[in-house]
Amino acid sequence: MATLHFDAVILGAGAAGLLCAALAGQRGRRVLLIDHAARVAEKIRISGGGRCNFTNRELDPRAPHRHYLGANPRFARSALSRYTPENFIALVKRHGIAFHEKHKGQLFCDGASGQIIDMLLAECADGCVERWQPCSVNSIDFFSSNAQKESAGSYQNSGYRLHTTRGPVTATRLVVATGGLSIPKIGASDFGYRIARQFGIPLVAQRPGLVPLTFDGAAWAAFAPLSGLSLPVQIRSGNAKERMAFDEDLLFTHRGLSGPAVLQISSYWQPVEPLAINLAPGVDLPAELAHAKAHERKQIVGILAQWLPTRLADAWARQRPEWQRPVNEASDKALAQLAEQLGAWRISPSGTEGYKKAEVTLGGVDTRALSQQTLEATTQPGLHFIGEVVDITGWLGGYNFQWAWASAAACAQAL
Repeated sequence: MATLHFDAVILGAGAAGLLCAALAGQRGRRVLLIDHAARVAEKIRISGGGRCNFTNRELDPRAPHRHYLGANPRFARSALSRYTPENFIALVKRHGIAFHEKHKGQLFCDGASGQIIDMLLAECADGCVERWQPCSVNSIDFFSSNAQKESAGSYQNSGYRLHTTRGPVTATRLVVATGGLSIPKIGASDFGYRIARQFGIPLVAQRPGLVPLTFDGAAWAAFAPLSGLSLPVQIRSGNAKERMAFDEDLLFTHRGLSGPAVLQISSYWQPVEPLAINLAPGVDLPAELAHAKAHERKQIVGILAQWLPTRLADAWARQRPEWQRPVNEASDKALAQLAEQLGAWRISPSGTEGYKKAEVTLGGVDTRALSQQTLEATTQPGLHFIGEVVDITGWLGGYNFQWAWASAAACAQAL
């Protein structure tokens, strides 16, 4: 079978891979996009409840890395500064896709997320991108007929040879956009990390991010019946090195806690560390309970129901006998303890729901091994890593998609 040659082969037809292929193709490069899955961009399809939270307007153009994690979040600044949310919004508008802002700068499609996929595929078609899907890559080799490295950082007559299930191909540039380990049922794999290891590119340890937290049976027995209950909270991590707090909604589940508040804090939480959750943010609990004791005769649970969902107020009051009485009969000490615990509920997760429920993967290709401007490996010419496979992880709310678009654009310009 004849070997086909391309200017660039891009592995992974997700958010980053599709946009990178489209932009590179439109700049005149001959591009092949390969993905092992039968369906394209499933992570886009399921995101945002099926409406794709495709970017966030609150990304700070002066410090775009503020909404990102990694060993060096500042690495993302160059790409994020050059391809901003407004750049992607302009693309969405050009394709006539209606959208709305839902919460804290988060932009969602009015219709189904498939519109974003169709837009990216149309852009690939405009760039004459060839797409092989499903197609598996069996092996990758680097070749060079010139052992002398040029001053520009590449080799003459060098490139990559790929043996695929659709035949052999060669390319001057290889772009790894294979994503992370999150949500394996839609095709997530460690393929990108294996490529990095093959070429000596260091990795930062991976773990699930933006993921629900779990608690052991005994600690959670009193709260498991609250599954499905949601309320606004302020949640704080106990990480002394990097304390974070988020004001978002909390969701009780059969196994633990979820909702935006928990997904956000999960990326900062470290095992065995407790979380501190204010269940009544904005309420001066000591003052309110003191006032209630002086002026009310209601049961304490009835007072709590002013600030908490009724089921949670009931479960909370049942924890101690001294909270199961009229508020005017409660001791000052009991009310002080109640206020303290409601304002800073300290609870230690036993773990997470893992990659099956994680929205992203923390860790990945070490940014110290990549160029900020091009996402090319500094020790391996023509090899680029973009999107989630890199050790850059955004907050919940469109920030991870924006990193995918921005890193894709930076890489495409280099191609």
